Amino acid sequence: MIENTHQDNTSFGYRTVTEQEKTGLVKEVFSSVSSKYDIMNDTMSFGIHRVWKDALVDWMAPKDKTSCLDLAGGTGDIAKRILKRNAGVDVHVVDLTPDMIFEGRNKIGLGSTNQPVSWIVGDGLQLPFKDNQFDYCTIGFGLRNFRNYTNALKEIYRVLKLGGRLLVLEFSNVPNESLRQLYDSYSFKVIPKLGGIIASDVDSYQYLVESIRKFPGQEELKELMAETGFENIRYRNLSFGVVAIHSGWKI
Repeated sequence: MIENTHQDNTSFGYRTVTEQEKTGLVKEVFSSVSSKYDIMNDTMSFGIHRVWKDALVDWMAPKDKTSCLDLAGGTGDIAKRILKRNAGVDVHVVDLTPDMIFEGRNKIGLGSTNQPVSWIVGDGLQLPFKDNQFDYCTIGFGLRNFRNYTNALKEIYRVLKLGGRLLVLEFSNVPNESLRQLYDSYSFKVIPKLGGIIASDVDSYQYLVESIRKFPGQEELKELMAETGFENIRYRNLSFGVVAIHSGWKI
């Protein structure tokens, strides 16, 4: 019997790689930038990423005595906001990169909340949880880094309880052509240079810019969520569509 070694291809920025290669490359990117990740977010977005994450948690409105999987939760920005909003939420952060988890542990520990968070290094396509475990799943600026969006959404669907809710915060498509051209110019000409100056890593931020352009737009992501079983799907554009929050339910 011949073993099937075929691997599907996927995008790593503008490059085509195998799914296994993308996992390793993404891990390298976030290992490289982990110590400067938060300051780069503030610098690149002029601090507006904080408003976007607040909007996610506002729409989520987490209820007391519920559980949340914060997938690709990295440095803990969303986990910290959830606990600030409602300390009665049981939050589990899963991220592929140990260095990002390290930064997140330190930030939560030194922050204003003393609430416990479960930190797990793991692959979002093979979550170490039983079926129907979580009331919520949040994923902020992480879905585009997965090697297979459909399988990631299916795995999220599996671990959500019946009546559970997924909220995805991700860069999206700017519909206005003039604004889009300005945004593209800033993204490609400025952000990689900032990555070189602040994080000593031009290539990682070049990938991050490219990955945004390769990610499905608002309607495409809505359709993909529907195809994987989610219902009552809606989205909200923020900052003229630079980012969008998608909400869907397991019903």
